[in-house]
Formats: sequence, C-alpha cells, structure tokens
Amino acid sequence: MDDLEEDVLTTLKILIIGESFVGKSSLLLRFTDDTFATEMPATIGMDFKTTRMRVDSSVVSLAIWDTAGSERFRALTPNFYRGSHGVIVVFDVTQRPTFDRLDNWLKEVDAYCTHSDVVKMLVANKIDKEGRVVTREEGLQWARRHHTLFIEASAKTKEGVECAFEELVQKIIQTPGLWSANESNIQLADQTDTRSSWCQSWCP
Repeated sequence: MDDLEEDVLTTLKILIIGESFVGKSSLLLRFTDDTFATEMPATIGMDFKTTRMRVDSSVVSLAIWDTAGSERFRALTPNFYRGSHGVIVVFDVTQRPTFDRLDNWLKEVDAYCTHSDVVKMLVANKIDKEGRVVTREEGLQWARRHHTLFIEASAKTKEGVECAFEELVQKIIQTPGLWSANESNIQLADQTDTRSSWCQSWCP
C-alpha cells in the first residue's frame, strides 16, 4: 500500500466469523500482513488487527476482529458484534458442514449487531484446494437469498483476499448512516463503479 499517513476519514469495525478452521485467521493475516502459515492454530476467544485502506482520495482505518468458531467461546461473541459496520462470514469449500451452518452465523449477526444495515459478505475460502464439495453457484444462491456480498478466495494464493476487504469497505462507505466521518469536509469521489477489473464479486 502507498503512504497512508494522512487524515483518516473514519474508523470501521469489521468482524470475521464462521466455523473453526475455515481460514478466518489466514484471511486476516494475508490481508493485513501478506503472510500465510500452513499450520494455523485455532483462535482462542478473539484476535484483533488494525490497518488502513485508501478509498478513492481518502484513507479509512480498519479495526478487524477475528472471532473463534468453537462453541466454547460463543459466550464471548455477542459483545464484539456491537458497533460493527461490516461482517465477513467464511466457509470452507471443501467442508460442506461449514456451509450448512452459515444460517446459524447469520442469525447471530441479526441478533447482536447494533447496526441494522451492517454490510455482510460471504467468503468461500480455500478454493485452491482439491476436493471441493460446495459449488460457486451454491454460494451465489445463498448470498442472493440473504442479500450479502459474495466472493471466492484463497488465503494461500492471495486470490480474492484484498478484493473481499475492498468490496466490503466500499459498500460500507456507500451506505448512508452506517458510519460517520471524522472530518465532515472530506468527500469521496464518485463510487458508481470503482472496482478493479480482476475483482470478481457479487453484490445484491
């Protein structure tokens, strides 16, 4: 990224949720640090990272929470939904149970997020692996049914990772009332179509 040491338009809170071992931590580390570890231990409770992103002519600060997928940490989760501007729901395309349980995660979002218009994105992760059992069409249909953004990604190869966060942040910025500017005189450029040609996602 280029020099982002300038006035920040706003700070956005983003959650990454989903079952254990779907690659939530790997997606976070690939985006923030551009690193990937073949063996990643399960997140205990919560992990947290901050980074900055340029949105047109402005800079946005991101506070990204990586949540544990294990049931024994579920009691910790509700507090961290509060105040979220965006939620990334992740499943593993090689493990159907992680896809089948997406509805349960979405129920948590609806129950605990304090912003009714929080932006949601479904990420189909690990598309680099053999033995895929959940098709792209299934992911698209789920996203359409639940009015979420959708993108396929691989934390290992980097495919789709940066695009996922860029799309989510752009959608948040385009949602009136979901966020507030730190400086009211900062204006964004026209965002009718700002995505790069390689960025293949689906928007509701």
